[in-house]
Amino acid sequence: MSKGIYTAVSGAIAQSARLDTIANNLANVNTPGFKRDGQLFKEYLTSYEKEPGTITVPRIPASIESFYDVQGGDKSYVDIAGSYTDFSQGSLKQTGNVLDLALEGDGFYEVLAPEGVRLTRVGSFSKDAEGRLVTKQGYPVLSAGGAGQDPSTRQIRLTGNGSITVSPAGEIFEGAQPLARLSILSVTNKDSLQKAGQNTFSFRENLQPEIVVAADAKVHQGYNESSNVNPVKEMTEMIAATRTFESTQKAIQAYDQMAGKAANDISKLNNG
Repeated sequence: MSKGIYTAVSGAIAQSARLDTIANNLANVNTPGFKRDGQLFKEYLTSYEKEPGTITVPRIPASIESFYDVQGGDKSYVDIAGSYTDFSQGSLKQTGNVLDLALEGDGFYEVLAPEGVRLTRVGSFSKDAEGRLVTKQGYPVLSAGGAGQDPSTRQIRLTGNGSITVSPAGEIFEGAQPLARLSILSVTNKDSLQKAGQNTFSFRENLQPEIVVAADAKVHQGYNESSNVNPVKEMTEMIAATRTFESTQKAIQAYDQMAGKAANDISKLNNG
């Protein structure tokens, strides 16, 4: 019975984590450029976690179970393997703001956060007091540059001499004068990316990122990319996770009642 209650508890913990992720997705359904998250789970078998040299002794002598070395394979639990980010394209919404630059296709803008270079899909930019093109958080947007170049030297400064236009390739013009080209990068192995807050991404320490110039990304001036969260799908998953969580709770209660009954019966037998 003890094995069963631990399995049920692990399932409840997994569904709780799933519900937290779904709730965060729904909270950001209207956040421009937000990418939804999902949870990954796996079955944890105790037999796979034992040392190869572990010696097992048949638990029931002279029985059919004696001929099969189960190695604890009857002990399995739900293990949270981690989370992943869905990088699928969000819909484009027209804003009319000349500094709203939505990306279509695979790519990220390079921005300079206090912690270093970050990537983002959010193109809601503005001009700060120093004339720099910045994100809503005040992070400077970077222009394309060579390998090893100091990111701080790639900040884009708007002079105010003429109207701003941005080509689909990310070239910025003030009037007819070319000013800069946006740094738009593609990451081949997106598993190397992790969310770093403020709708930006950094790189995982244990994975080497494969970064190339985004050849197929297209910039849409005067547009924002919407969140890729589908509220109907998220609500459906929330209902399913809630029902599973409730089922595991009932299983935990049943195992607890059985354990209590067994303890009382044994006590009565001993007293008898």
